[in-house]
Amino acid sequence: MSSLTTSSEGENSTPRFVVGSRDDETDFLGSNMKTDETDFFEDEEEEESPPERQIVVGICAMTKKSKSKPMTQILERLCKFEYITVVIMGEDVILNEPVENWPSCDCLISFHSKGFPLDKAVAYAKLCKPFLINDLDMQYYIQDRREVYRILQEEGIDLPRYAVLNRDPDRPEECNLVEGEDHVEVNGAVFPKPFVEKPVSAEDHNVYIYYPTSAGGGSQRLFRKIGSRSSVYSPESSVRKTGSYIYEEFMPTDGTDVKVYTVGPDYAHAEARKSPALDGKVERDSEGKEIRYPVMLTAMEKLVARKVCVAFKQTVCGFDLLRANGHSFVCDVNGFSFVKNSMKYYDDCAKILGNIIMRELAPQFHIPWSIPTEAEDIPIVPTTSGTMMELRCVIAVIRHGDRTPKQKMKMEVKHPRFFELFEKYDGYKTGKLKLKKPEQLQEVLDIARQLVVDLGTHSDCEIEERKSKLEQLKSVLEMYGHFSGINRKVQLTYLPHGHPKAASEDEEARRESSPSLLLVLKWGGELTPAGRVQAEELGRAFRCMYPGGQGDYAGFPGCGLLRLHSTYRHDLKIYASDEGRVQMTAAAFAKVL
Repeated sequence: MSSLTTSSEGENSTPRFVVGSRDDETDFLGSNMKTDETDFFEDEEEEESPPERQIVVGICAMTKKSKSKPMTQILERLCKFEYITVVIMGEDVILNEPVENWPSCDCLISFHSKGFPLDKAVAYAKLCKPFLINDLDMQYYIQDRREVYRILQEEGIDLPRYAVLNRDPDRPEECNLVEGEDHVEVNGAVFPKPFVEKPVSAEDHNVYIYYPTSAGGGSQRLFRKIGSRSSVYSPESSVRKTGSYIYEEFMPTDGTDVKVYTVGPDYAHAEARKSPALDGKVERDSEGKEIRYPVMLTAMEKLVARKVCVAFKQTVCGFDLLRANGHSFVCDVNGFSFVKNSMKYYDDCAKILGNIIMRELAPQFHIPWSIPTEAEDIPIVPTTSGTMMELRCVIAVIRHGDRTPKQKMKMEVKHPRFFELFEKYDGYKTGKLKLKKPEQLQEVLDIARQLVVDLGTHSDCEIEERKSKLEQLKSVLEMYGHFSGINRKVQLTYLPHGHPKAASEDEEARRESSPSLLLVLKWGGELTPAGRVQAEELGRAFRCMYPGGQGDYAGFPGCGLLRLHSTYRHDLKIYASDEGRVQMTAAAFAKVL
């Protein structure tokens, strides 16, 4: 995957906006945008034209979208390219003027939203033949969930098992619905509750989740956010009887949805949000914005992002991922979508779009522009805070957190059951054996319990000592009431001539001794609550402690560790030894990171 350009060559600090708008739309414009109702390219006063041919990028979308904060931020940065001029088409022009009267452009950024005349945009594209950032014909498909799922399936992208119920009089064979108390059967496919019911129109956000009677029945009704709510519970358990729907199996996630935003096939930013299916309450921060958390995409998820971007021919594209049962499933493709409130995303998005446009159109217009180099030995990036080094990789070696004292007990054992256990787990191959798994420790405990009973009460001092150690072995293994496999272990070492009893014992006597096993029981050394807090604090600091991080450790927001994953440079891997305290430290660190 290619990384972002690390050079600022070919950019100009003077942004140029030309905006076609109505009087009531000028409030949305930044101070560097120009407005003109009659002429879309020049002010009434004559301005000095740039010496070279300019690439005109047209923005054709509803005002709510074209003047939104993310769009404005990105276009301001896009205009810093020396040969790019941006024209924002006014909503009045888009809705009421014939396409022949629309401003001409060389590159078109156009996308559908509520009320947008997609047919006119398609006609305009056929008339002027601009370079399209997001394909317009494919946007018809994105409005139909049936087509979205069909395309995803054709591309080999995982999605939940589903069936389509088309209530179309011309296709009665696709309208077979049998509803039971705890399931539905759609055209022969059975979906036990819980299952999801989605309208086939992507513009209809009234998605229902139906629960089984064992969970109380009823349904959770999802809708577009209204204030602080995104869903409500309803006691109604019967599916809707009018309209066409997609029925799919419910995916058990951890209570979050992952939103992925691509900018071209080689860049994706991902965020997690609380799932609306939980309790319907939207989590918001002190500024009233929905709380989202940056997440790391796996290598497979990055490949999925690339496939979605290419399959739907949408350079700027958002889609939803569900992480369930160790797999990731695409459950929705939203088309043109921006990340909100991320300055670094705005920088990246504008830079990628600018380079895509220049790479495509500069040769046609004989513009002297060369593709910026991406030399790995010059990790410099321009930011709003000036030019700085860019983080490329982080390798960390981390010690475990605070622990309890480690404890150890040794004893020599010769009972056949210990030798059978040693042989069962291939101890003779190396002469040593480590037992940590719950089922292995349970076998050692069973042997210890039986031997304690067999020894009974003896006055023999040696037997009493052995019994005492067996009882200690039994007591330690019975701690906590269960085995987790991380806080106790038993080591067995084969001694072919037994354990030497004294230093004076001659060599011949040792050779004649029968073989035995040295059993070493280790416990303690567990991560304390303070150690867990230490690990969590380090995970929290790790997100932002590097140059470009965010929060208390920030120097230049947005260029740090979290950006490595969105530029596809970073695959997060965490390795831990088999020590329980190390694994618990790693888990606490990863949870907060």
